[in-house]
Amino acid sequence: MNPTEKALWFVESHLPEAISLDDVANSSGVSRFHVTRAFGAATGRSVMGYLRSRRLTEAARRLAAGAPDILSVALDAGYASHEAFTRAFRDQFGTTPELVRAQGSLKNLDLVEPILMDQSFLANLEPPRFETSRPFLIAGLGERYSCETSAGIPMQWQRFGPYVGNIPGEVGDIAYGVCVNGDDAGNFDYIAGVEVSDFSDLPKEFSRVRVPAQKYAVFAHRDHISTIRRTVNTIWNKWLPASGHKIADAPEFERYGPEFDPRSGNGGLEIWIPVKG
Repeated sequence: MNPTEKALWFVESHLPEAISLDDVANSSGVSRFHVTRAFGAATGRSVMGYLRSRRLTEAARRLAAGAPDILSVALDAGYASHEAFTRAFRDQFGTTPELVRAQGSLKNLDLVEPILMDQSFLANLEPPRFETSRPFLIAGLGERYSCETSAGIPMQWQRFGPYVGNIPGEVGDIAYGVCVNGDDAGNFDYIAGVEVSDFSDLPKEFSRVRVPAQKYAVFAHRDHISTIRRTVNTIWNKWLPASGHKIADAPEFERYGPEFDPRSGNGGLEIWIPVKG
């Protein structure tokens, strides 16, 4: 099994228990960061967000079946109080535990069922080349995303497009999509940007990233940009576990050369994954 399959099995096998991200990572045989990134690439969800949603779904089932004690349901779902459980339940389903129990129905609840992996890996992922990048500076528009909201990235590129060619200190004709500041919940900052010679005189709304000298595994994605998630999933859940390489604490990024056409999404790009050693 790949890291995401192992994580799914562990979560579903230990749903009523107090498990942490460290527990899930250990069961998957990879680091916290690796399992977070791999799980998000494969499912579009964060590990702990999926765990929370699954617990609340099972709690909703118990309530609809007439559970006599809401506090017991809350405790079994991992919440220390009725109030905390009610807040999380309302955030998840838009209604209260009391109302679901009173109605005895799951109708109109957006339940989260167990994810079944379909092994949608690329059969022909090209072997990466390895490069040690020089240090460089990236500036552009930044947004904070979760696994669930990252579908907004294409619109971020649309907003950034008019700036290209008019940025103080802009270097070359390469665009970069840089991922930084990832956390255990699967949130990350994404900067759609270009290389700049320095950070002075930039528009006030711009984010700035220093990319250090770092060894990278560089993967070619030659298909339409819309299929990039499948390539990323293959890298994190198939290539990395089999390669023996460990992830380094450095930005990962997409590199868009002049052959990439942002209007059509064709032309291909490169995915740069930081590795140790």
